[in-house]
Amino acid sequence: MLINKPSDIKPSEITSKSNYLSRRKFLKNSINTGIAGSGLILAGNPHAASLNDIRKSPYSTIEEDLTDFEDITTYNNFYEFGTAKEDPVKNSGRFNPKPWSITVDGECNKPGEIGLEDILKPHPLEERIYRLRCVEAWSMVIPWVGIPLGDVLKRFEPTSNAKYVAFTTVFRPDEMPGQRSRVLSWPYREGLRIDEAMNPLTILAVGIY
Repeated sequence: MLINKPSDIKPSEITSKSNYLSRRKFLKNSINTGIAGSGLILAGNPHAASLNDIRKSPYSTIEEDLTDFEDITTYNNFYEFGTAKEDPVKNSGRFNPKPWSITVDGECNKPGEIGLEDILKPHPLEERIYRLRCVEAWSMVIPWVGIPLGDVLKRFEPTSNAKYVAFTTVFRPDEMPGQRSRVLSWPYREGLRIDEAMNPLTILAVGIY
């Protein structure tokens, strides 16, 4: 279990606070992607689904032991459900991710709204074992299930003007009690540079284990 800061993580490998905050300034010249939630499957959520036909990825970090499923699903940051590490698993039971769709617009030739099933359909699911390193200096080794983000973005044909990809979460305070607080500006936004998003190491996670 790798919840505390391991001795082999150098301070230089943890995202600095200044870099973390500066990503909020990326919205100009971007592809904007509206996301109806998160790829994280929360334990205890009646809407969690099984994923099948998953292939192993050559990009996995296979030499590290996996963090236990219980630890992964009960200790995490998901401020839409609360600020405490145990809040997501306690408060996510009312969140309904079905039907699930995203809206893609901005600097792309094929904007539009698309359902999750249609996003996944052309792509084989991969299991990638990556170490999640939080800016709070704790980490976990997680077997993510998903597809390369770049493969998805290519379907929308980003233009040469696209510099960033912006992700905007769903806003449902009735289902996500953390959104009733002012701890963040809702809906939450995060982003990647276009070269980061298109890198084959970047995965769009739709599940774990």
